[in-house]
Amino acid sequence: MDEDALLAANRAYYRAFAGRDLAAMEAVWAEDGATCVHPGWPALISRAAVIASYRDIFRNPSQEAVTARDERALIDGVDGRVFCVEEVGGGLLLATNWFRLIDGSWRLLHHQASPLAPVKPPPEVKRSFH
Repeated sequence: MDEDALLAANRAYYRAFAGRDLAAMEAVWAEDGATCVHPGWPALISRAAVIASYRDIFRNPSQEAVTARDERALIDGVDGRVFCVEEVGGGLLLATNWFRLIDGSWRLLHHQASPLAPVKPPPEVKRSFH
């Protein structure tokens, strides 16, 4: 499977998130070995715990929209990782989505997002002219 298919699987994850579509979210995740670390949450270790977390997030009426940008894919055999920046409520998170090629489809094994420090602009260079 190529990088395009991996990035398509990553986009499917964010479409499910944006649409608060639990069935689509379940379809993205692997049946075995699922883990997740949402920002500020403890590690979730099992498909049941991961899916339950999305069910709770989707039920929260104040949950901010999540969008992704700046995707970078890395494939190593049957493992694929996508690194991207998530925008949530005006803040930025750095996300890692680790997929595995299972029965010909990229399935999500692990999602982790953490705050991204703001990038400081380079300092202004003061020039003096004599």
